[in-house]
Amino acid sequence: MSDRTSEPTGKRPRAARNLSEEKYQRLVAEAKAPYRGLRLFVYFAFAASGVIGAVVFLARSLTGRDLSSDLPNFALQLGVIALMVWLVRLETRSRTRGGE
Repeated sequence: MSDRTSEPTGKRPRAARNLSEEKYQRLVAEAKAPYRGLRLFVYFAFAASGVIGAVVFLARSLTGRDLSSDLPNFALQLGVIALMVWLVRLETRSRTRGGE
């Protein structure tokens, strides 16, 4: 399989010949990794949700409430944060390796 990103304008598909080089590169990257921006947005949204949940737990712990019922919820929030960090790292690692 050849890498079309390094091809000169003359070797591009006919429909892409009138596009600027920058726009063509962006479209090729989007074709290789569709919805990447949406995935990153979802990862950050869920991570923010986990952080908010963890902050609520910490606020409850400071008030001296019984934490035995809240500990599983806190563990879930930390798990969500860890999963989203891992997914974002995986996504950015694949982009730097050329997977875009």
